[in-house]
Amino acid sequence: MLKIYNSLTQQKEVFQPITPGQVNMYICGVTVYDYCHLGHARCYIAFDVVVRYLRACGYKVTYVRNITDIDDKIIKRANDTHEEITVLTQRYIQAMQEDFHALGLLIPDYEPRATDYIAVMQILIEKLLANGYAYIASNGDVYYEVRRFSRYGCLSHRDIDKLESGARVEIADAKRDPLDFVLWKLAKPHEPAWDSPWGMGRPGWHLECSAMSMQLLGECFDIHGGGKDLVFPHHENELAQSEGATQATFVKTWMHAGHLQIAKEKMSKSLGNFFTIRDVLAQYAPEVVRYFFISSHYRSPLQYSAELLQQAKNSLERLYTALRFLPAADIEVNTAIEIKFYAAMDDDFNTPLALSVLFELAHEIQRLREKKLATAAQCGALLRKLGGILGILQTNPEEFFRSAVANVDIGKIENLIAARQLARQQKNWAEADRIRSELLAMSVELEDTAQGTMWKYV
Repeated sequence: MLKIYNSLTQQKEVFQPITPGQVNMYICGVTVYDYCHLGHARCYIAFDVVVRYLRACGYKVTYVRNITDIDDKIIKRANDTHEEITVLTQRYIQAMQEDFHALGLLIPDYEPRATDYIAVMQILIEKLLANGYAYIASNGDVYYEVRRFSRYGCLSHRDIDKLESGARVEIADAKRDPLDFVLWKLAKPHEPAWDSPWGMGRPGWHLECSAMSMQLLGECFDIHGGGKDLVFPHHENELAQSEGATQATFVKTWMHAGHLQIAKEKMSKSLGNFFTIRDVLAQYAPEVVRYFFISSHYRSPLQYSAELLQQAKNSLERLYTALRFLPAADIEVNTAIEIKFYAAMDDDFNTPLALSVLFELAHEIQRLREKKLATAAQCGALLRKLGGILGILQTNPEEFFRSAVANVDIGKIENLIAARQLARQQKNWAEADRIRSELLAMSVELEDTAQGTMWKYV
């Protein structure tokens, strides 16, 4: 029985979707003004695993992950680079999709862009005005009146009287209260703008996700997720404005992924302490990066370091080693080890515990390999299946071990291995050892097996 930690109630709850067999899920996406960094990868790999697991459990999942393509930061970057906003955002959308594809992220069922939902956002504002939750300020902007929503603070568990305005909440004299947040802001000169009943302008950031999620998934849906930094004010404001408009529950389960940290500080562009996804993928295979993230529980903060990535690489190699040289086989279903894996994932997607189950299975494969190869092969097929739920172990083992050889002459390696084989046949052990040493100096490690000499890049 799947249990998920709900940020709203601050406890694990048995997950029961609103519609049996169907899960509607919305994850806040990227603001596209720069390349994605590893903090983004931390969040979206976590929810990628959630989607994979829900589907493995038989649920039909409708997965929505938006794109914020209009925002103060986007406008500033476009001005700095002297280019059209649509040109800037399209470039970084393409880069984001390339990075996410490289990481093996599932493609969302819907990937809405904020600028395509302006009309829907305006309808939402009209509802809030009609319901008395919004007002038109003296400067012409439209604001949400936070104190009109009696449950404000329920998601972040903060006392409204002690709150201070958070990120992207501008304090202006036109507001009735510093906590009030903008729903529609009138355009400044040379800014992109859309016509509205309140004048030419653009939507506030918080409004975008409410409009897109409810338009695609309905006024109440199962799971809303994002990084922990979004709990307040973004998700708190989303909840308030959505429920203010509909007078009904907005989201059943709120999920938040822990931060990726460097020196115990959140990795972010604003702090300048980030590594882009593509920079890291230039040094490590995508599955290594995935393994690094899933080796920690999604809600926990995770420290980034080259040493920890190397540990992830070593651990993943151990799993792939267990899969080497196994023949194809059918999967034996409902085994004790599979039940154990699902039990770990049912406990709020406990991927570190699930990985420990995979290592148990890998150890069993190695134990059976010499005496019961057919049984070992069945275990190997199960290891691939369970690994696939986490997004790992889907590459041919030999390809994986050679995956880091981007700038190495593979033909030269194969020729040296062939020369070493000839030297061994001629019992020229000194030459065979010399060639092994030459290969090792090229970071190529050999393994002599009954199936022949295999190699990997180390």
